[in-house]
Amino acid sequence: MIIVTGGAGFIGSNFIREWLAGSQEPVINLDKLTYAGNLKSLADTAHDTRYRFVHADIGDRVAVAALLNEVQPRAIVNFAAESHVDRSIQGAAEFIATNIVGTFNLLEEVRAFWNALPPTAQENFRFLHVSTDEVYGSLTATEPAFTETHRYEPNSPYSASKAASDHLVRACFHTYHLPVVTTNCSNNYGPCHFPEKLIPLMILNALAGKPLPVYGDGQNVRDWLYVTDHCSAIRLVLEKGRLGETYNVGGRNERANLDVVNIVCKLLDELKPRADGKSYATQVSFVKDRPGHDQRYAIDATKLESELGWKAAENFESGIRKTVQWYLDNQDWVQSVASGEYLKWMDTQYANDKEAA
Repeated sequence: MIIVTGGAGFIGSNFIREWLAGSQEPVINLDKLTYAGNLKSLADTAHDTRYRFVHADIGDRVAVAALLNEVQPRAIVNFAAESHVDRSIQGAAEFIATNIVGTFNLLEEVRAFWNALPPTAQENFRFLHVSTDEVYGSLTATEPAFTETHRYEPNSPYSASKAASDHLVRACFHTYHLPVVTTNCSNNYGPCHFPEKLIPLMILNALAGKPLPVYGDGQNVRDWLYVTDHCSAIRLVLEKGRLGETYNVGGRNERANLDVVNIVCKLLDELKPRADGKSYATQVSFVKDRPGHDQRYAIDATKLESELGWKAAENFESGIRKTVQWYLDNQDWVQSVASGEYLKWMDTQYANDKEAA
């Protein structure tokens, strides 16, 4: 039995589906169901006897302790986090509460549970903490990609809160010997991605005939990782990762944001052409850059590849085609997340920032 926190979110839901497809081991999904949590992403698992959903907050120590004592998991995979930079700039309190205080409370209850286990169960137990490349800060165009030894230089409230959570996990290993491993990933994309992030936002706005808002000059660079490749890396680190270690997970697919948008437009032009015959690229609209926008992220996944034998199955061209096709084929899911709060957020974020394209 394993517990996955934040399993109704984008990466967590993909991880649970991949886990159930490749293992008979039961999984419990502990999720608070904030705005980006969507159980419809796991609709095909609802009647699987190996799967159970528990509606709870990682910061609720009573609920977490009760669940741990009830199910006696052999591992916990911690995805639960507030994860959008723009939202953290607008208001950081929820990021502090979940990513720092929530992680601390979760670790405290996990540590108490682990301390009470028999020696063999203690030895076999794992706590895997999922984090981000954003904790490392920003790179220039010529700097080498982030390795696991790169200093932490978070530049947003979101990345600062994730950096703090990483440090708490590390401290639990070095101080209390809790058997932990950490992964830091590059930008994920793929099915079930909440549509405030770049790729799903571009797909949905394009199909709706809306502007495609691109921050600044569109030249900020991200290293793109297809979500199921990330999931395979997490499974491998959970199984074979060295205790107390960090493993970077990246797709080696650096692309400028504007290039990503243009690729999405070309795929939509091919797969679902506009009725007027024009390219979706005509909908691109440049908007005022966000404060403190990191210029470039890039992950060096050599340690994961050489130590554990991981290799990404998708390159960006294959992954982005699968992603666009998934959104075209799953309009019911799209409509289920196009809630009033989502629309209100997008209006607030972009309404006053539009500039001439």
